[in-house]
Amino acid sequence: MKHLNLTPLTPLTALAVIAALGLTGCMNTSPVWDANFGDAVRTVRMMQTLNPNAPYNPDPVTGVDGRAATFAMDRYNQSFRNPPTDTSAYVIGVGGGSVGSP
Repeated sequence: MKHLNLTPLTPLTALAVIAALGLTGCMNTSPVWDANFGDAVRTVRMMQTLNPNAPYNPDPVTGVDGRAATFAMDRYNQSFRNPPTDTSAYVIGVGGGSVGSP
């Protein structure tokens, strides 16, 4: 059976360990983190929102004529009934590339 060769700590190393353990008790960052939790997500969401007051608009379709709205709705509905097919969806990366060949 092997015995571990533990060398005793020097006084300076022991003092550094005790100081580090003592300082961890004084460190309290959780309330700071909790107070700001989610701020980054809320900020980015607001930056990406074109009109944050859009839900409060009483007339949301001002400026859209009936023919254009009907055509847009019909195309939207047809996109689910007859989705566009992509014939090359399963051949990505397959082919006559010559990368690395002499």
